[in-house]
Amino acid sequence: MIYLDYSATTPVNEEVLNSYIKTCNTFIGNPNSLHKLGIESKNIIEKATNQIASILNVNPKEIIYTSGASESNNTVIKGIALKYKNRGRHIISTELEHSSIIAPLNYLVEEGYDVDFVKLKENGEVDLDNLKELMRDDTILVSISSVNSEVGIKQPIKEISKIVKEYPKCFFHSDMTQSIGKEKVDLSLVDFASFSAQKFYGMKGVGILYKKEKIDIIPLIHGGKSTTIYRSGTPATPLIVSTSKALKLACQDFDIKYNHVKELNLYLRDKLSKLNIDINSPLNAIPHILNFSLRGIKAETMLHALEKDDIYISTQTACSQGNFSKAIYAITKDKERSSSSMRISLSYLTTKEEIDKFIISLDKNIKELSL
Repeated sequence: MIYLDYSATTPVNEEVLNSYIKTCNTFIGNPNSLHKLGIESKNIIEKATNQIASILNVNPKEIIYTSGASESNNTVIKGIALKYKNRGRHIISTELEHSSIIAPLNYLVEEGYDVDFVKLKENGEVDLDNLKELMRDDTILVSISSVNSEVGIKQPIKEISKIVKEYPKCFFHSDMTQSIGKEKVDLSLVDFASFSAQKFYGMKGVGILYKKEKIDIIPLIHGGKSTTIYRSGTPATPLIVSTSKALKLACQDFDIKYNHVKELNLYLRDKLSKLNIDINSPLNAIPHILNFSLRGIKAETMLHALEKDDIYISTQTACSQGNFSKAIYAITKDKERSSSSMRISLSYLTTKEEIDKFIISLDKNIKELSL
């Protein structure tokens, strides 16, 4: 099997899985219980939270555990909108966002909120001048992902942060699901950040919302004691502990892993350039993602053709809806190109031999499907 869909989800690291199992068997008490077993579970969660906070260089009190990035995104968007609706009802985002950003924004529009999408430059980056033009006194939230999940476009988070900070009543949220564990991030630049453990070889079903300590929001889930007042429910001790383990492992030999992926990306680009395709990911995109389009061949048809050779890639983001990529269309304004786009996502686990086999299969299937 050749797996090239790491941006959708990663295989669980064996050490992470062992950490999960050990925690399940050892810390059986409800962390909210007052007896010895409950206190032991609470203590191991605090230890894990301290480690996560240390790695991310944030305060442990700024960590909110969720079921994943989608819940984190919904929590911050709806939480800010409800808490600060008297301050304003204007929100700014981009057309490159994940569906878990777009969907709650669409919901808020129905509730009377005003949402603007900032213009993009030809390389997919946010037009900072247009962002400045869109900012208003009643803007309460700017939500822009650090890395687009389909094309891998990186946004100038530092520059965006400077613009938002000129408006003290406005908050800056970034979906960093495709950044955490893959590239170095500075959370001091944002007020909120969302991410999931499954993107850096952790367990599925657990995510984090980073929230600066002094900011208040309305919770998405009410009722019941937890690790924070901003997300109710019994804390999932094994998932939390294993997430700490996964993040620690993701940061080990970080530069070596990153450079390996970057080398693979350049190697893959060279191979793809010799085929009749359009590469959608710019050179300054994150190296873990390479998006391309096959004109005249449906993306889903190619996906299943590659699947017969036990090779697995993506068309759109796994959570996307519709039969074309809105992200590709936002950049290219080409409906054909956006309806035939495919995403390869690489890992430090990927090898050149796997890339070579993928290229051979892709070339073969292009010829067969073009007949």
